[in-house]
Parts: sequence; C-alpha cells; structure tokens
Amino acid sequence: MKWMKSDRTTQVREGRSRTTRGGAVLVDDDPSVLDDAAVIERSRRDPEVFSMVFNRHAPAVHRYLARRLGRQAADDLVGETFLVAFRRRASYDLGRASALPWLYGIAIKLVGQRRRDEFREYRLLSKVAPDPDVGCHADRVAAMVAAGAMRGSLLSALADLAPSERDVLTLIAWEGLTYEEAAAAVEVPVGTIRSRLSRARRKIRKALGDSSPTTMFEETN
Repeated sequence: MKWMKSDRTTQVREGRSRTTRGGAVLVDDDPSVLDDAAVIERSRRDPEVFSMVFNRHAPAVHRYLARRLGRQAADDLVGETFLVAFRRRASYDLGRASALPWLYGIAIKLVGQRRRDEFREYRLLSKVAPDPDVGCHADRVAAMVAAGAMRGSLLSALADLAPSERDVLTLIAWEGLTYEEAAAAVEVPVGTIRSRLSRARRKIRKALGDSSPTTMFEETN
C-alpha cells in the first residue's frame, strides 16, 4: 500500500490510473482497501470488482428491505437492488465515498413498487404478537417501546404515514443516515428531508397520544 499526494486527480501506478477526489490518494492493487467510489470506478473496466460492493453492503440493504416488507420480499429484492446498481454504476457520483445511501435509494424505489405489500405487513403485525425472528423494523421499534400496549398503535401510525415520510423516517431513525445521506438516497434537498421527518415524527407522537416513548422521535442530526 502506498500513499501519494498530488494536485492532479489522476494517479498512475504500473500502467493503471483512476480518478480520485484529489488530495491524499490511496493507491493499491488490492481493491478491498479502496472506498466504494474507487471500487465502483474500477468496476467500470473490471465488472467483477463490483461484487465487493455487494459483499460490503448486502447485509444492510437486506435488513432494510426486511424491515419494510418482510424477509421473503427482502430475499427477492436485495439481488434486484444490486443488479440495478450494477447497471447504473457508470453514473455513480464518485464524490461519494460510501455507496450505501445510493443503494438505499434504489431499494426505496423497489419498495415503492410494493406499497400495498408494506401496508399489509404493518397492518398484520399490528394485530399479532411480535416475532423476535422476523427482521421487520416495526418489531425492532416495538421492542424499544416501554409500554407494549402501544405496539398496535405504533404500527398503525407507521402504516398511515405518507410513503415519502416513511422513507425518510426509516432511513434516519432506524438506519442511522444523516440528513445529507438521506437526501442523496431519495434525491431531494436536505430541507425537504427535515420537513418530511418532522411531519412523520409529529404524526406518530399524535397517534401515541402525544407521548414519546423512545428516542427515535427526537432530533438527532
């Protein structure tokens, strides 16, 4: 491994070059030490390298999809998410070191094609006892609620959110994205992210009788 400093954005080593974001540049023959942007760039000429992006982020994307639609749907859609990403890798913004917000954005579009399934998932879970083995974000949230009796109301409130509000809430409150990362994922301004999140939290608080049983409703960014 070797660090190189240069004012140019192209570094050449052993006949190979890659575009960087400038400044200090990590150059190495092993792509596993590169950030996502560099891996994706290299995959444009060496497609097999893209599998590294899958290995890094498939568990997180699968978890997110499972929380939105259930495990069975997640098993189907995680592969589709990365297939879409692979096909679109030529347009990836190399200024973004982590590809995870981009991948979440693709996953959200796929979730959008199954809104009815998501709605049914929430309604069903609001009427049955929680299953600790089910990878659904609703159950993760419910586990954080001090009063178990609120579970049904919370799930119903999540189901009643506008899809765009639910997208933002899940990305920030449960996946831990910053406002900027969430904005990149859903391709809207940061101000829109803030307003959607505020509305979502307000609606859920109202559904729960203006109580805030967990820190997930608090502003953290």
